[in-house]
Amino acid sequence: MRVLLVSTYELGHQPLHVASPAAALRKAGHEVRCLDLSVERWDADALEWAQAAGFSVPMHTAMRLAMRAAAGVRRARPELPVCFYGLYAPVSRDLTVGALADRAIAGEYEPALTAWVGELAAGGPPDARADEALIQLGRGAFELPARDLLPPLERYAHLALGGDERLVGYVEASHGCVHRCRHCPVPPVYDGRIRIVGADTVVRDIASLVELGARHITFGDPDFLNGRRHSLRVVQAMHERFPDLTFDCTTKVEHILRNAELWPALAGAGCLFVVSAFESVNDEILERLDKGHTTEEAARAIALLREHGIEVRPSWMPFTPWTTPGDVVEMLDFVAEHDLVGNVDPVQYTIRLLLPEGSLAQLQMDPDRPRQRPPPGPPRGARRAERGGLRADPRDVREGARGGAPGGWAIAVARRPRRADPRRLDRGEATAHRAVVLLSGAHRGPVWPSRRGLVPPLPAQ
Repeated sequence: MRVLLVSTYELGHQPLHVASPAAALRKAGHEVRCLDLSVERWDADALEWAQAAGFSVPMHTAMRLAMRAAAGVRRARPELPVCFYGLYAPVSRDLTVGALADRAIAGEYEPALTAWVGELAAGGPPDARADEALIQLGRGAFELPARDLLPPLERYAHLALGGDERLVGYVEASHGCVHRCRHCPVPPVYDGRIRIVGADTVVRDIASLVELGARHITFGDPDFLNGRRHSLRVVQAMHERFPDLTFDCTTKVEHILRNAELWPALAGAGCLFVVSAFESVNDEILERLDKGHTTEEAARAIALLREHGIEVRPSWMPFTPWTTPGDVVEMLDFVAEHDLVGNVDPVQYTIRLLLPEGSLAQLQMDPDRPRQRPPPGPPRGARRAERGGLRADPRDVREGARGGAPGGWAIAVARRPRRADPRRLDRGEATAHRAVVLLSGAHRGPVWPSRRGLVPPLPAQ
């Protein structure tokens, strides 16, 4: 059967989540074409060629874009069987299944997707049977991803290192996560479980990427240290075969600290930086989210990794139902104090937690639960960086108007010299950076003072 697999967005990486199922489908005897709409135009000829289509939806942005693309498919070929597969397939199933797609599959989707195509080839119906589960978590082996069906690495993210730019390959050594952070999309699908990709398959995939020009590897596991022994085996095998290859990975603050003895080996094998979800510097918010760390522990994790020459690239979630403008200021202070301004992608300062209706009560604080209180420190919004004299507090807020539209926005700006570090990802040549927070109409909180009076509370929408 002829199958078109479509990716809309995978964080700027070559899309593993079409390469992996493409390999499984080809092994089952089907013809496969892949289309990556993040770097390619829509291919009407490929749509006409296809007898079935699958949309990869590993994240929210991918889902939103896939819904738009699938609507176009439905208009052009309403008879074509369509499947949404990936982590976010369950999220909008009420809007997709029946309207934009015939089937949705989450979790370990390759076997179910291959079975779906096989049933179509045998003349079966495109929609799921009543006994077929939406979430598939069976254990199985993975094929070597079909990288030959994808655009070249040159069209994807590069690593800027010193004056050099390196092509980046993306792999995953595991799926799922053993943790249940309350705001994360992984637990509703994997429910505290992980599934391992065989070390041999991962290393062979890395070898394929090196042949395609990759000189840096991103391990995109939700948490690379969930299966620490497996991950260490993969890294050691990779380093033995490709000693000049560098890499990055993602892991929680608590894993950084708990596995302190691993970082010398990981640094020696080429680890340049670690992505870690700091989310907030308000410990009560961290507890609501069940993050498993405090702000003080995040600071310790930064120091520990830097002892071994590894940088941290924190991700943030500045806006939650409990966030105040003071929390945002404290986050900027933390970024500046720990010399992270150049390590934080600007989009991180815009992330907002969206809660489904009725779920807010699940994130309320339990008054009987023991809490870890942070040590006393400077008052909120008044912390001063020890290096560079940077200060980001409410007095640095400016008023603004947005094109005459109702309401306005406030911008908090932090500025400091960038610490020279040739291994840090850097998108510009400037010696100073700005951390900017836009408080849009989606965020409401207390009034902030400014030098020209008061920034009014943002209006309800």
